[in-house]
Amino acid sequence: MNHYNKLKILNDPIYGFITIPNTLIYDLVQHPYFQRLRRISQMGMSSLVYPGAHHTRFHHALGCLHLMQKVVQVLRFKEVFISEEEENALYIAILLHDMGHGPFSHAMEHSIVEGIHHEDISLQFMNKLNEEFDGKLSLAIEIFKGNYHRKFLLHLISSQLDMDRMDYLKRDSFYSGVAEGNINSDRLIQMLSVVDDQLVVEEKGIYSVEKFLVSRRLMYWQAYLHKTSLAAEMILTKILKRAKELTQQGKKLPCTRALQYFMGQKLSSSGFTTEMLENFARLDDYDIVGAIKEWQYEDDFILKELCRMLINRDLLKIKMSSDKIEPAEVNELIQQVSKKYQLSKTESSYFVFTGAVDNKAYNKKGVPIQILMKDRTIKDVTDASDQLNLKALSKTVTKYFICFPKVLA
Repeated sequence: MNHYNKLKILNDPIYGFITIPNTLIYDLVQHPYFQRLRRISQMGMSSLVYPGAHHTRFHHALGCLHLMQKVVQVLRFKEVFISEEEENALYIAILLHDMGHGPFSHAMEHSIVEGIHHEDISLQFMNKLNEEFDGKLSLAIEIFKGNYHRKFLLHLISSQLDMDRMDYLKRDSFYSGVAEGNINSDRLIQMLSVVDDQLVVEEKGIYSVEKFLVSRRLMYWQAYLHKTSLAAEMILTKILKRAKELTQQGKKLPCTRALQYFMGQKLSSSGFTTEMLENFARLDDYDIVGAIKEWQYEDDFILKELCRMLINRDLLKIKMSSDKIEPAEVNELIQQVSKKYQLSKTESSYFVFTGAVDNKAYNKKGVPIQILMKDRTIKDVTDASDQLNLKALSKTVTKYFICFPKVLA
């Protein structure tokens, strides 16, 4: 029997060396379910705007693991008891938290894989892995589901100041080049503590929290909700919807087996079977990109035109506004498209459509960011901060958009 070292060290451009802490974590990283994340982009269509943004969810998950190791070390130094079993469960949960993301995940969730959230699929993957690994993921699953009695452990995985957000802001900022999104994760982690089972930030770390929230707001407007990225994502959603519509009408479109499987499926969280999970595990960005390259030569005008736009980055025009788009403007553009391309009103809606995006850097109704004051009282960050604009960050800002062909501009 061959024995080899599973305690690997990986080189990460953000943090330097990342260590795999034990053989179970190594075996999970090596599992095909997790290796699939190498083929799932972290920022979807953002590389059409920021050419460097080609990093993957594999990168991100390992970065989250690294930050979780640091936070366990910091909390233990502050005499917060975390058992070895809880420590390992934290590592497993944060490592696997994004496994349920599909290719270009948000576009997929609104077209092919409808009716089920990526977190539900992540949980399905964890349960399947738990069977394979003889129940060694049980505590991680309980924490992930929010069933474990020590709630601060869940908040390290999923909250408004969790290891997930700390990594993706820093990582996405680095790869996209959007410097405004960069945060000081080291400082934030050093300031964390636990009081009465609540995750808190020591008062002297409040400015780092303020910077974190402002950075998150700026990353959403400059990167995640950038209008060109948004237009590309909407086009991808329309492509997948049209392809699914044609498939269900009996048209055979060239694509991989995994994608073909979901073309004919109606999904829901309650009916997500083992067969669906296995097919989902075979689905990644390559399936989608490969299909789009082929579909640009199909007979259907709508499908091939949308595919051509995405492949050649010749996208729809997008206009954003603080005011709702007037129906008269939409109807006028749809009539122009119908006349120009000889399409019905329904068909024209693939090229002319509206939507809205929201940005809220801090949600006061969610798991709050708690500040531990010097007098040992605990305050919400918006009450503890002397920054008046921090309260403004807890308000939802909505922008409306309309997409239409450039020839009509």
